[in-house]
Amino acid sequence: MKKSVCLIALLALLLASPSTAQPTGPSAAPTSTVDVRTLPPLESAKPLNFDPQKATQAYLARVSGPARARSDAYFEGGYVLLLVDALYAIAVAAFLLWSKLSARMRDFAQAQTRSRFFQVPIYVAQYIAVTAVLGLPLTIYEGFFRERSYGLMNQTFGAWFLDQGKSFLLTLVAAVLVLTFIYSAMRRARRTWWLWGTAITVLFAAFVAVIFPVFVAPLFNTYSSLPASPLRSEILSLARANGIPADNVYLVDASRQSDRISANVSGFLGTTRVSLNDNLLHKGTPDEVLAVLGHEMGHYVLGHAFHFLLLQMLIYLAAFAFVNWGFGALADLFGGNWNVRTIDDPAGLPVLAALATIFMLLLTPVNNTITRTAEIQADMFGINAVRKPDAFATVVLKLSTYRKLDPSPWEEAIFYDHPSGHTRIWEMMRWKAEHLNDPDIKAGPVSPQ
Repeated sequence: MKKSVCLIALLALLLASPSTAQPTGPSAAPTSTVDVRTLPPLESAKPLNFDPQKATQAYLARVSGPARARSDAYFEGGYVLLLVDALYAIAVAAFLLWSKLSARMRDFAQAQTRSRFFQVPIYVAQYIAVTAVLGLPLTIYEGFFRERSYGLMNQTFGAWFLDQGKSFLLTLVAAVLVLTFIYSAMRRARRTWWLWGTAITVLFAAFVAVIFPVFVAPLFNTYSSLPASPLRSEILSLARANGIPADNVYLVDASRQSDRISANVSGFLGTTRVSLNDNLLHKGTPDEVLAVLGHEMGHYVLGHAFHFLLLQMLIYLAAFAFVNWGFGALADLFGGNWNVRTIDDPAGLPVLAALATIFMLLLTPVNNTITRTAEIQADMFGINAVRKPDAFATVVLKLSTYRKLDPSPWEEAIFYDHPSGHTRIWEMMRWKAEHLNDPDIKAGPVSPQ
C-alpha cells in the first residue's frame, strides 16, 4: 500500500512538470563590469618606535630610590612574617596542649552541660579568647606598629583596636558556629567526618560571600552612593555592558584606615555591589578608576568567586584529610600527656589548628598561584573592556607602596597572590603593542620609552 502511494505521488509530480518545455541551446552567461582599483598601502601594524619591554622598564623606573627600597623592604618582610606567624601559632597550640590548659577548658565546658553538642561552643569560645590574647603582641606589631612605620596606617591605636575588637567578635561567632557542627560531624560520621567538615566549611564560605557586602563590610566602613558625575555614569555603563546587576556605585571611606587604593565587585544572589574606596577616587585619575573597576568586574563576569570556592573545596578536602591523619599519629604519641585521646574531643582543637597551620604554610605557593592566575585573567578582561593600558600601568605604580614591583620569578611564584608590578605593566604594554593602530589607542597617552 505504501509503495503504491509513493508511486502515485511520484507520477503526480512528473505529470505536474511542464510537458511542453522544449530543450534550448547554450546561451551566453550574463556579464558585469568589474571595478578594479589600486588599494592604498597598509599602515605598519606596529610602529618601530614602540617597544613594550622598554615601556615596561620606563614605567618601573618611575619608582626608584628610597620609595623603591621601602616598597621592597615592606613586602619582603612579609616573607619572614609568613613563617613567624606559622611558628607562633604552632607554639601557642603546643602551650595549650602541654600545659593541659586545653584539657581544663574542656573540663569547664563539661561542668556546664552534659550535652556534648553544647560543650563544643563553650570550649570554642574559651579557645578563641585565649588564642586571641596570646597572639595579641604579634597582632599589634603586624597590624599597627609595622603598618605605621611604613606610612600605611591612618588610624590611632584606639580606632585600630576597636576594629580589631569587631573582627574578634565576628571570628568568635563564626568559629563557634562552624566548629560546633564540624565536631558534631566527628561524633556522628567518625571515619568520614573530614568529608562532612569540608562540606560545612565550603557552605559557610559561600554564605559569608553572600552576606559580606551588605552585613559585614559596613561594620568597618561607611558606604555611601558615589555622587552623580560623568565617572559614575561611565562605571554603571561599564557594569551594564558586562551584565553586572548594579544600579549604584558605592564609595567607601577607606582613608580612615590607610592610604591603600582599592575597589571591588562583591556578593552574588542579589547582594552584588560595585564599590571603590575614597583613596582610589582622590588619588587616581578617572581613567585609572575605570581601569581598576574593569579588572574588578572581570572577577565577577568570569565567575571567579564560584571557581575559587570550588578550588578551595579541593584544598579544604586535602587539609581535612591531612588533619585527620596527623591527629591520629600525634594522639598516639602524646595523647596521654595532653589528656586528649579521640579526635572528637574539643580539647584536641589545638592539635587540629597546628596541623592546619602546617598544611596551609606548605600550600602557600599553590594558594597564591590559584589567586594570581585569577588576577591575571581579570587584568586581561579589564584591559579589553576598558582599553586604557597606560592608566592601568600608572595605577599599578601607585600600588607599589605595599607591593614589591620587580621580584625574581621564584619570588613571584611562591609569595605573590597578585601578579607583580612588572608582570602587570608588561601585560598592558604587550596588549598596547597589538592595538597601536586602533583609533582610541592612537588618541591616548604616549607610553614612556
